[in-house]
Amino acid sequence: MTAWLAANLAPVMFFAMILFLLSGAPVAFALATCGIVFGLIGIELGLLSASLVQAMPDRVFGVMSNDTLLAIPFFTFMGLVLERSGMAEDLLDTVGRLFGTLRGGLAVAVVLVGAMLAATTGVVAASVISMGLISLPIMLRAGYDARLASGVIAASGTLAQIIPPSLVLIVLADQLNRPVGDMYRGALLPGLVLTGLYLLYVLGMAWLKPESAPALPEADNHDSAERRGVWALFALALAAGVGASQLPALQAHAVDARALLSVTAGGAVAWLLALTDRLLRLNRLPDLARRVAFVLMPPLALIFLVLGTIYLGLATPTEGGAMGAAGALLMALARRRLDRELLTQALDRTVRLTTFVLFILIGARVFSLTFYGIDGHLWVEHLLLSLPGGQTGFLIAVMLLVFVLAFFLDFFELAFIVVPLLAPVAEKLGIDLVWFGVLLAVNMQTSFMHPPFGFALFYLRSVAPKTLPTRDIYWGAVPFVGIQIVMVALVLAVPHLVTGRPDGPARAAGSGQYTEDDYRHGDGRTQRSPDHPDAALEAAIERAERQAGDLADEP
Repeated sequence: MTAWLAANLAPVMFFAMILFLLSGAPVAFALATCGIVFGLIGIELGLLSASLVQAMPDRVFGVMSNDTLLAIPFFTFMGLVLERSGMAEDLLDTVGRLFGTLRGGLAVAVVLVGAMLAATTGVVAASVISMGLISLPIMLRAGYDARLASGVIAASGTLAQIIPPSLVLIVLADQLNRPVGDMYRGALLPGLVLTGLYLLYVLGMAWLKPESAPALPEADNHDSAERRGVWALFALALAAGVGASQLPALQAHAVDARALLSVTAGGAVAWLLALTDRLLRLNRLPDLARRVAFVLMPPLALIFLVLGTIYLGLATPTEGGAMGAAGALLMALARRRLDRELLTQALDRTVRLTTFVLFILIGARVFSLTFYGIDGHLWVEHLLLSLPGGQTGFLIAVMLLVFVLAFFLDFFELAFIVVPLLAPVAEKLGIDLVWFGVLLAVNMQTSFMHPPFGFALFYLRSVAPKTLPTRDIYWGAVPFVGIQIVMVALVLAVPHLVTGRPDGPARAAGSGQYTEDDYRHGDGRTQRSPDHPDAALEAAIERAERQAGDLADEP
């Protein structure tokens, strides 16, 4: 029995970890307990050296000193301040007035506002709760199908998981040892495509089943004239944005950076026109047009402050998050919503979420310390590399695994437990880790929508009217889970959406020289950079394994 256990300790530890997680114990403590218990077993069996425990402080310190993870509290705080400053209410009211008289217009407004909230807050709970409180009662009163209304709100809120500045992209960048900026660039287009798929589904439902998404009655011709003024203002902003994109100073930047700058320039022109019209009392712009300019421009400015500075290389993601948090405070102050209660609530929830993430990460590092020490990573690599089909077989198996695990685990747990085991195999198969990370992020997004454990469904249930059956909320999410699966297939079939290169996930062998481009796109090696937090751990594991081998050779 002892010999069998020594030969199979890695798979036994892996399945014991799954049982720990399914038992309902807190994830951080379940992982740490599993790592400590099997570490003691490994020492007793002679597979590990007691000196391996000395790597534990370095492991924990590596987590605490990780600059990449510092962006999480900044973006969380930014999202919570914006959510409590009333930005979501203003956006939903304005965009709802703009599209409400179209068939399915309210649902279209929810999707568009969800995408904008995702690009500013990055927090799923804030988006779903805000839109559930404001839009759901209006949509139900307007005669919308309960399943369509609840599904649109829950799905739009989950866009915060894939559209930058997403928290899951920060965590995945850390686990894959890739720059956060590259993950943000790679995820931007898939996030926009997913938003477009949601809009197509809503418009298709409004066309096929008009009674499920009726239009709001138009009050009078004044509303129609106001909307024409809005579209005229939009045309001017579009012309300004196109003109800005042709400036010679912008030609040296990437396409995504130029597009973001162009959108910001167009929004700034619209805002300046509305401000001039108000200050000079010209009254040339309708009230709705001025409202659109004043409500939409601040979030666009914040998006540029965060993502624009990152894409242009002016700031790191952590610095961009800090500027975003400062910008959120200024927006709350401008709305006269900044007070002691708002700050206290935002800081409290930020500390709670950040502590939750760090404890899970520390528990995962304790688990992996033992798992790596008993060559568990080699067992996983051999298991996955032996799958038929090479890259394709590996990717299909991984996508199915993550999709199933998402029924039971949230994205933080998946990122900290599963991704470190998959990344070395993907790298050995020559897969671009940025593309692989975005693919995982799109797949893990379904963890918020899976009935019956999806967190977005729980958030919506907590604010939905009691007359709305829970089964309608669950069934309403099912079509959008299908759309997310379609998006996973699109990223698999068209890697160019993420990489911007026709070769997609496969890479040609390089010259062996480690360049900045290799760091950004992966060079096929499994070694970590010397400054990575896990470098000290892996060195300690190698030393401990050598010591254990020396002890085993002694008579």
